Amino acid sequence: MNDERALAINPIVPESVQHNARIISQIRSLTASLFGVAAGILGLESYPGFLFYLLGTTVVSGLIWVVLAEGRPARYFESQWSGLWGKEVVSGLSSFVLTWTLFYGLVGQ
Repeated sequence: MNDERALAINPIVPESVQHNARIISQIRSLTASLFGVAAGILGLESYPGFLFYLLGTTVVSGLIWVVLAEGRPARYFESQWSGLWGKEVVSGLSSFVLTWTLFYGLVGQ
């Protein structure tokens, strides 16, 4: 009875929020690596490469907002800004740079 009342007062379930954050982290890691591969193959250097990453992550965040969160991210995340746009963008940057430099070197531009 107390659990039902607690859920009625605060409908956010911590286990669900953790699951959602883990899924977003996996999507970000995968797309950051794919953006790095694309930037390396395209031969992007310096600022254009980083702008490519920022543009790509913005598009992915928008798709997550529309497709996965159905336009209502507050329903699935504690904070819609940090959950969708914040911390995972910065953490994916290292994967992006790693694959970017690898494929830039492999393509030999």
